[in-house]
Amino acid sequence: MKPQILALMTAIAWGVGGYFEKKGLHVGHLSPQVGIALRTAVALIVLGAISFPEWRSLAQAGPRSLFYMILGGGVVAGSVGMLCFYAAIKGAPLGKVMPIAFTSPLFGALMGILFGGEPLSFKTVLGILLTVGGIVILTLGN
Repeated sequence: MKPQILALMTAIAWGVGGYFEKKGLHVGHLSPQVGIALRTAVALIVLGAISFPEWRSLAQAGPRSLFYMILGGGVVAGSVGMLCFYAAIKGAPLGKVMPIAFTSPLFGALMGILFGGEPLSFKTVLGILLTVGGIVILTLGN
């Protein structure tokens, strides 16, 4: 499947999931920490089962690779990012939180350009400016 279709499916899943997560937090009067723990526990079970045939690749990945995955995915995105996201969706309307939270591609693109040696093109700059402009339009004045 094309990466752009997968990215769109990601956006749909995260947007729809965010709606249900917010609903669950409020209906159950749950703290963001409990919400993220439930989400992570279920994801661990599902993803653990799906990835089981590939676990042998961990032995050949090497410690540096695992460090990057644990730091970036487990600590920064998976823990800090999700705890902040859950606190945000519990405390504000989705229309204010989601546009800001999902500027993550902007920060990913900047990291890739600044630290990963990825090329900076006119289209990338234009996309970044449109993303920031859209967020400003959606979140200011409400």
